[in-house]
Amino acid sequence: MAFFTTTDGTNIFYKDWGPRDAQPIVFHHGWPLSSDDWDNQMLYFLEKGYRVIAHDRRGHGRSDQT
Repeated sequence: MAFFTTTDGTNIFYKDWGPRDAQPIVFHHGWPLSSDDWDNQMLYFLEKGYRVIAHDRRGHGRSDQT
C-alpha cells in the first residue's frame, strides 16, 4: 500500500495508477467515503490512457485517524 506522511506526521493512503508521463486526473472523495469509491471511474480513465490518483482523506479509509 502507498502512503505519504504529512508535516504533522499523519499517514495518508493513496492510489496512483497508470503511466507516470500521462495526463493525471485526481479524485477527491467527500464525507464519509474513501478512495475505493472511485475505483470504477479510475479504471475507466486508466483504460483511456490517463494516470489516475485518489487518496483517503484524514480519518477516512486507510489514512490515519487524527
